Amino acid sequence: MELSTNLPRRLALTAREHTRFPELSHLALRVWQRNARVWIQFYKPSLLGNLGEPVLFLLAMGYGLGRLVPLMDGVPYVQYLAPGLVVSSAMYTATFECCFGSFTRMIHQKTYAAIIATPVSIEEVVAGDILWGATKSLIGGMIIMMVIAAFRLVQWPWAFAIVPVILVVEGLMFSSMAMFITSMSPSYDFFTYYFTLFITPMFLFSGIFFPLSGLPVWAQKLSWFFPLTHVVNLVRAAVLGRSPEYWIMDLIWIAACTILFFTLSANRIRRRLLV
Repeated sequence: MELSTNLPRRLALTAREHTRFPELSHLALRVWQRNARVWIQFYKPSLLGNLGEPVLFLLAMGYGLGRLVPLMDGVPYVQYLAPGLVVSSAMYTATFECCFGSFTRMIHQKTYAAIIATPVSIEEVVAGDILWGATKSLIGGMIIMMVIAAFRLVQWPWAFAIVPVILVVEGLMFSSMAMFITSMSPSYDFFTYYFTLFITPMFLFSGIFFPLSGLPVWAQKLSWFFPLTHVVNLVRAAVLGRSPEYWIMDLIWIAACTILFFTLSANRIRRRLLV
């Protein structure tokens, strides 16, 4: 009887622990600064990785396959594809950083344990790592943005002011999602599930390579729930100089995903390191 009486209270406490929004301070920026200093020592291989695969996609799919594809949404296929490559590069950069990078710092290098021995809290370490993931996301996305600009695929000059803001927001979202997966991961192999079952399908079915209107109705509804779909809508509209049809809903969904996964990841990592 006592167990059945206490169970709802325990469930409520557990739910509160996972959904409590973290208390943060400026110290999260110190964690960001630490990560930036480490990255600067090895930035060249990192930038090469950001540049390689998206450029190959642009050349092979945009200029290769694109010659066989008619106009897509009223523009040449390479022009349709380019904004999606900017977004996907930013997504992969943030995801890799806050999966493999954060897991290494937390488990193998014991960097998290060393930092929280100072006045910096666990939540601030997580926030600093997510901010750094968003920064790398911005760098990766803007590298591809410069590439497509060199190919004269940017139709609206104001895109260079709008797209960086979108990429920072996207980076925060995908960094938070990746950090949530990291909070549950027992090893590097665990990330294979995340990439195979979520990141890759989202990459293929978020409107990067073809309009979602060509998919069955059920697939269109499923694709709407992919966060990447909403970022693609915003960046493509900015690059092509169009007004996104449902930009308010896009922003609301991105903000909701960011807040949810940041909160969950910070609380789960706190429990993982302290319990």
